[in-house]
Amino acid sequence: MILTMGEILVDILAEERGQGFLEPGRLLGPFPGGAPATFIVQAARLGARAGIISCVGDDDFGWLNVERLRRENVDVGAVRIDPDQVTASAFVRYREDGDRDFLFNLKRSAAGRIAIDGAARAMLAECAHFHIMGSSLFSFHIIDEMKKALELVRANGATISFDPNIRKEMLRIPEMRAGLEFMLGYTDIFMPSGPEILLPTDAKSERAAIDELLDLGVRMIVIKRNRKGASFYSNDDAFDVPAFPIEEADPTGAGDCFSAAFVTCLLKGMDMRRCVTYANAAGALAVSRKGGMEGIGGFAALDALIARSDLP
Repeated sequence: MILTMGEILVDILAEERGQGFLEPGRLLGPFPGGAPATFIVQAARLGARAGIISCVGDDDFGWLNVERLRRENVDVGAVRIDPDQVTASAFVRYREDGDRDFLFNLKRSAAGRIAIDGAARAMLAECAHFHIMGSSLFSFHIIDEMKKALELVRANGATISFDPNIRKEMLRIPEMRAGLEFMLGYTDIFMPSGPEILLPTDAKSERAAIDELLDLGVRMIVIKRNRKGASFYSNDDAFDVPAFPIEEADPTGAGDCFSAAFVTCLLKGMDMRRCVTYANAAGALAVSRKGGMEGIGGFAALDALIARSDLP
């Protein structure tokens, strides 16, 4: 089983670029979302046995997500329904240059009540690979629960991947930086986006950060470079794989789909370059539709995108 833990939420999107939230405007959604939920749906679409540990409210937003996860064959046995909390949400606006701003409701939502209970422990006992999202480290409570999960899966011999996935809105949270540093000590595969490679290190350059992380015991580093593709590094290998050109509708979820495809392909025994190629294809398809989960494709869709590309 590939397993993740963290926020399940709804995304509500500004319809137009440049549209803010200081005055009325047209909104799209709600879309099922949350970085961990998007990650695990992509893994399930690629045939992995997949599950998530989370918490949602007993409301329309919560059931929208739970039913979507069930339809995607994600195990939701460790998703707790909290009748006293509302499901988390993220309002997303798009700047003219394509950058996004987020308005989150996380700490005071059901997502802030995620806990390692009996159902979660049962799922963790079956975990072969555990994936951490930095976006989920938004409180000391969640970090403490994540530590419990990591200790359980590590004791069972599972591998662990970590996508820092830091939103600038979250860097003000002091718990997050402490959480980043702790999680790195358990990480086999580190999957940052561009300059995020510098966050958990003292390095001033990308190359120095890569060397520092490999020296710390990280086995693989996969850097997501958006329209420039991705780069792979280990103690034995280093290479770049170009991106697949595609018309972008919404970048939400692209990094989550990339990470899920890489991990799933790796667990299926594919060679590293093939894993990164599929990851790039998954990220490209993810941006082709509005909503973080709406562009997710299985192997047939990824193979079709790869086949029609003139990339080497």
